[in-house]
Amino acid sequence: MKELEKNYNPSAIEEKLYQKWLDNKYFHADAERGKREGKKPFTIVMPPPNITGQLHMGHALDNTMQDILTRYKRMQGYEALWQPGTDHAAIATEVKVIDKLRKEGVDKHDLGRDKFLEACWDWKKEYGTRIIKQLHKLGSSADWDRERFTMDKGCSDAVLEVFVKLYEKGYIYKGSRIINWCPVCQTSISDAEVEHEEQDGFFWHINYPIVGEEGRFVEIATTRPETLLGDTAVAVNPEDERYKDIIGKMLKLPLTDREIPVIADEYVDKEFGTGCVKITPAHDPNDFEVGRRHNLAEICIMHDDATIDCKGSKYDGMDRYEARKAMVEDLKAQGLLVKVVPHSHNVGTHDRCKTTVEPMVKQQWFVRMDEMAKPAIAALKNGDLKFVPESFGKTYLHWLEGIRDWCISRQLWWGHRIPAYYCQECGEITVAKSMPEKCPKCGCTHLKQDEDTLDTWFSSALWPFSTLGWPEKTKELEYFYPTDVLVTGYDIIFFWVIRMVFSGYEQTGKCPFNTVLIHGLVRDSQGRKMSKSLGNGIDPLEVIDKYGADALRMTLITGNAPGNDMRFYWERVEASRNFANKVWNASRFIMMNMEKAPVHEVSLDDLTMADKWILSKVNTLARDVTENLDKFELGIALQKVYDFIWEEFCDWYIEMVKPRLWNDEDSTKAAALWTLKTVLINSLKLLHPYMPFITEEIFCNLQDEEESIMVSAWPEYKAEWSFEQDEYAVETIKEAVRAIRNVRTSMNVAPSKKAKVYVVSENQKLLQIFEHSKVFFATLGYASEVFLQSDKQGIADDAVSVVIPEASIYIPFAELVDIAKEIERLQKEEERLTKELARVNGMLSNEKFVSKAPEAKINEEKAKLEKYTQMMEQVKARLAQLQ
Repeated sequence: MKELEKNYNPSAIEEKLYQKWLDNKYFHADAERGKREGKKPFTIVMPPPNITGQLHMGHALDNTMQDILTRYKRMQGYEALWQPGTDHAAIATEVKVIDKLRKEGVDKHDLGRDKFLEACWDWKKEYGTRIIKQLHKLGSSADWDRERFTMDKGCSDAVLEVFVKLYEKGYIYKGSRIINWCPVCQTSISDAEVEHEEQDGFFWHINYPIVGEEGRFVEIATTRPETLLGDTAVAVNPEDERYKDIIGKMLKLPLTDREIPVIADEYVDKEFGTGCVKITPAHDPNDFEVGRRHNLAEICIMHDDATIDCKGSKYDGMDRYEARKAMVEDLKAQGLLVKVVPHSHNVGTHDRCKTTVEPMVKQQWFVRMDEMAKPAIAALKNGDLKFVPESFGKTYLHWLEGIRDWCISRQLWWGHRIPAYYCQECGEITVAKSMPEKCPKCGCTHLKQDEDTLDTWFSSALWPFSTLGWPEKTKELEYFYPTDVLVTGYDIIFFWVIRMVFSGYEQTGKCPFNTVLIHGLVRDSQGRKMSKSLGNGIDPLEVIDKYGADALRMTLITGNAPGNDMRFYWERVEASRNFANKVWNASRFIMMNMEKAPVHEVSLDDLTMADKWILSKVNTLARDVTENLDKFELGIALQKVYDFIWEEFCDWYIEMVKPRLWNDEDSTKAAALWTLKTVLINSLKLLHPYMPFITEEIFCNLQDEEESIMVSAWPEYKAEWSFEQDEYAVETIKEAVRAIRNVRTSMNVAPSKKAKVYVVSENQKLLQIFEHSKVFFATLGYASEVFLQSDKQGIADDAVSVVIPEASIYIPFAELVDIAKEIERLQKEEERLTKELARVNGMLSNEKFVSKAPEAKINEEKAKLEKYTQMMEQVKARLAQLQ
């Protein structure tokens, strides 16, 4: 046994211990070993952080939760695999590389595709492992030997396999549908990359003339007047009596030479706006669906850079916002602009470049979702998949039941290139894992691959099985798949969770995990989302450098309930650090005493009542924490461990046993030392998943039976460690001691001042408990002597009393207080209160003050009057008692 350093210094131990864990391969999971030793597998796949990523509080929370579950299961004897890896993050990485090249004076297109991809791989080599190294500092016990990347060969092979299979099955197709288009990045983007923010705008009310009915108009209201150039109808609700007579009539589309029909569609809300809605199928997802129902033309009126594409029009080539201004002026000049009403509405912006996204109909590659969604819906309904908390299952179903075909093509170079090959002679499209030697239709050898790449989510949807070697039938896939738990934030259910579930069923026939544990966001102390624009983000590495990884981890989990947001307070990190210090100092104290008298095995019969009490308590704690962790109640489990270590073990038991440790003649000293070591080891094991570093350092210095707490056995409930009677006895003593302490505190009695304690009870069993516990009254209740009796005989009339169940405790007043000094103190207090009461009464009886002072000031003085009056009554009562 080595001696711990005097002060706990996280920076001195964390890096050293993490390297030890890596060197000893403690994180490594082995399918063959698991099968050979009959172990059950436990698998978590890490949501792959972007290679552009920097560790933020969301990552820290997400990975801490995964690490807790993995360390817990590993200690329980499972072959626990936490599968790590990173995502190529197509748009984010491409933007970073373009910016880097631009600073070097190089343009992406001048460089060419192949050279640009070389630059991307160079960037990945330089920056791609940065966030992984940061996760090391957090203490993440992922199997880094198995680290994967969404564009490594194995994952890329899986992407090709899936694309070709889905295409051959008719689930992947190329067609024109509405997508999110970023005019700056000039690519389609996923819904996940669109941030909706509230913006102040306007409703422009415009009159569309009814053809053949001079002076009669249909009034529409729009937030984007420039899109009217692409209108192909105006819709009204078929039940709207106001407009039944114009259904089927034609309207003159303002600023154009076109006419468009009035159509009836239930999509229109009669109560919203004017009840007439302009339909622009090429620039609005809802309008697109209406247009398909009514076979309307889809007129795209914008170029890729969001300038107007309207040949022969004065607006052609204008920026969309420049065109908006010009069109509004022209509408006003033609008398067709009815009014402009301020309107606040949600606007979609690209999360990377912050540009307002333009919904546009474009030729893209899509995945047909109607059939693939069905097994994913059934999984939740039949119980194969569950959410924690359950309520998020409704969100999952809501999105799945309303799912649209998924746009999977991106106009980027960095990513998985779409494996579609175009014959340059006959136009035939061939989808294959590699370029065909010739066109299967015409035999031409001049083939060209599709320029687009796949949506990043396409590869990450395969993550739970592609990382284990699929489509090959590997031993890892056989043993570790399906995985057990997915830990993720509530903001990514649709974008990632749903896609993994339907991909898992489609490719493997199995749900990729049985449980989705949802966590909330880490917000700042004011409850705001952390963001660069607000400047309120907190770097987890800064917290680790200042307080240690264990303090950060504990802070993130304390009070954390699944699905709920949490607020970050520096004060809570300090409290976590203080707890670490408490554990460290208690351990040092125990180890110092163990050095003086080596610990040896004792019989449970040799234990005292206090020993059995704390052993029984830690035994129950092991059962409760196990139950909580199995229910994913990570915050509740941590609170129980914290309360036990701080209060029961440190504040009560260690104080109880000090007299035994300091008395070499005490025959129970060996039992005390064995109990201290046993309970400390079990406490450290229960704390280890949350605070891995400090628990490892103490554990390895405290004992040499097990080489690391990481691979030690998780504490299990033992029937022979259950001592209900001893628990009752000690809890009774604690209640008595607390009562004595409260009395002394209320009377400002210093701990150094000892006093006699009388316990009066007719319950002989209770008196017997106290008889065996007199020493605790001395050490914990500051008693000079303890008397146990069945009546009040011999107790002074002025004795202070407190009542506990089935007993009363008396302390002679004269032993607590120097009566002469207390009378002098009370007389001074009486004089002070007399002056205060005179002042307050004077103010409240002054008519000028009462008539002119603010009501709040008057109420404040009234409150003071009430307070001082009560205090004066108490002082006089105490004086009368003493005199």
